[in-house]
Amino acid sequence: MGKKRRAMEERAKELRLPMEGEVICIVTEIIGADHLRVRCMDGAVRVCRIPGKFRRRVWISEGDLVLILPWDFQPSKGEVVHKYSRDEVKKLLSMGLVTQELLELGPE
Repeated sequence: MGKKRRAMEERAKELRLPMEGEVICIVTEIIGADHLRVRCMDGAVRVCRIPGKFRRRVWISEGDLVLILPWDFQPSKGEVVHKYSRDEVKKLLSMGLVTQELLELGPE
């Protein structure tokens, strides 16, 4: 196992919690051209961009839980910061950071 893979697995073990300004959202639609439509915990619907470091490395599909950073100059848009795995979603549910209603809204 290479150093890079080992480092990625170590990072995957720790749960990434939202910091100041970040919002947990669920992907409702894949628009294309590395853009998504998401429904956020704060009730807003935003169009988010998938940055280059996630392209071809992290596959995002409808119904996935993601962490986004809304843009300061255009709050209706944002950028994906992290994609949560199934185990991380279960941990967020048990911690009370994500509601079951948000997960049920999922893709429309």
